[in-house]
Amino acid sequence: MGTKKLLFALLGIGLLASSCYTEVLLDDDFIVDSAINTDQVLQSYDLWYVDINATTGNGEVPFLQRAFTVSFDNGILLANNNIVGIGKTGNGLGIDVGSYATLPGTVEIDHDIDGLWLLDVFAINANTLELYDPRSDTSYFLRGYQRHNFDYDLVFYDNLDYFLQEYRAWEKIFTSEVGAVNEFDNENYLRFFPDNGGYFQSSVDAMGTPIPNLVWDYEGDYQIYNTDDETLKTLTLDYDFLGNDYFELYVIDDSTIELYHVASETVYEFRGRGFTQYLKSNENKMGKKRTRTDNKKMNVIRKRKM
Repeated sequence: MGTKKLLFALLGIGLLASSCYTEVLLDDDFIVDSAINTDQVLQSYDLWYVDINATTGNGEVPFLQRAFTVSFDNGILLANNNIVGIGKTGNGLGIDVGSYATLPGTVEIDHDIDGLWLLDVFAINANTLELYDPRSDTSYFLRGYQRHNFDYDLVFYDNLDYFLQEYRAWEKIFTSEVGAVNEFDNENYLRFFPDNGGYFQSSVDAMGTPIPNLVWDYEGDYQIYNTDDETLKTLTLDYDFLGNDYFELYVIDDSTIELYHVASETVYEFRGRGFTQYLKSNENKMGKKRTRTDNKKMNVIRKRKM
């Protein structure tokens, strides 16, 4: 890896939105050469968005792989590991996941689950840091934001897969009277997994059934699509041996979604049950891991009349 310099000029410079990073080296006068200045750089923004698509290397730093954002707050490491509650949990900064200390150009992180990590800190541009793990030769790129100008909603809607996966089950709580009778009327529960790029199961058990007692009757692959309308997401459930269902997907709140079944014009509402907060207990030690995202796009026009 080539020689890099940590830049004091990172402080106070405006935001960039690009995910394509070009290294910027300034004069030696701007080089951060103390632990105090390294800490000032880490605390120069309220939160750092982990741009998972920009990660380089074949290794992994588990707590960065899981996090949507991290924050460095006077020796405490905070992280948003869940999409549910993002923007609200910890006043937008997430939960306490460990502690950190700084050395010149280096941060030592003692993570509550993943243990001790010594990461090199480099400034890439005005609001972008590189955290480099020498052990695995892996780099993560973090973009700095203040809370008031961080678009939590954009992060939420760009990561709806994780949102669906953060509940152990989704229970149907409403079916509209308008709409043609269809087989999905009988399915009262859904659950979603990251396995094989997107895997789901459904159940016809009665509403109110305890989650451990649910029998999962059907399964298959699912896919969430972007559309030309930034406010519209679509969902397909591709059942094994049973064809597929197509929905317009709307988020009502952090625990409720609406599925509009386009073929029958039926509206369903589902509420999440069994929320999993990652890295909060040993039971959820492994948590979810973010992967590179390449959301497919569907060229459709909204059918649901709002």
